[in-house]
Amino acid sequence: MVRNPNVYAGDSVVDDAFNPSTEWIAYPVDTFDYLGSHTMDGHGETPVPTPDTSAYYETTNGLQGEALKAELHEIIDNHNQLSYSQVWDALKITDEDPTNSNNVLLLYSGESRSKSLNGGNVGDWNREHTWAKSHGNFGTAMGAGTDIHHLRPTDVQVNGLRGNLDFNYGGSTVNGCDGCLRTSTSWEPPNEVKGDVARMLFYMAVRYESGDGVDLELNDIVNNGSTPYHGKISVLLEWHAQDPVSNWEQQRNEKIEDIQGNRNPFVDHPEWAESIW
Repeated sequence: MVRNPNVYAGDSVVDDAFNPSTEWIAYPVDTFDYLGSHTMDGHGETPVPTPDTSAYYETTNGLQGEALKAELHEIIDNHNQLSYSQVWDALKITDEDPTNSNNVLLLYSGESRSKSLNGGNVGDWNREHTWAKSHGNFGTAMGAGTDIHHLRPTDVQVNGLRGNLDFNYGGSTVNGCDGCLRTSTSWEPPNEVKGDVARMLFYMAVRYESGDGVDLELNDIVNNGSTPYHGKISVLLEWHAQDPVSNWEQQRNEKIEDIQGNRNPFVDHPEWAESIW
């Protein structure tokens, strides 16, 4: 038996009737021609092997809600903290364009831009704090201000237009960013990265608690200003569900663990977001 070329994943229902003809091609007994290969129709990006993180999260077994959030904090706390200047080089690794090693991919626009064009001028890319650094006034200090789990390469002008806005639906179109919408109090990223944004903010709200210089939390409002809150959690949960974890995020999580020594739990276990919030 050889799997049909249009089957991308096996039947995951364990107690249904087995009908080989729905997924398999039957060949005569002792046919050896197809051993070790399977031709299939193309279907999106090639999956990245899922890392075994069971040992990393072992102490979370059976936990839910606030207890889970507290234990995840203990797991991802005390990471290797970078200086703000070191972030430049880190992002050139974590956000490298997989089709062009000389470039990075920009967060909101999706554009591939030369690694050498990092800076503060028009046409450059800079270090976007997805959790706006004014929300808690942590600035660029080591810790929350340099955590590459939420720092991403972004076009200078697009970064300036986003500013410290909370996340929500709606607004006017943004020059230089197809799919971005902006109001005076909120920012909506393109569909392709809505989930990425949500999971970065989930990470920040778990990683930074009382005793970490700033205690970051998610709420369901916009216009949070300098308070250590970011919104809107109801919208972020919707984006998290609408835009599932991609190969790109999985690869980025692996690279960040190599550099910082910690992982984003919501890339590894998306289901934990609903449990906590």
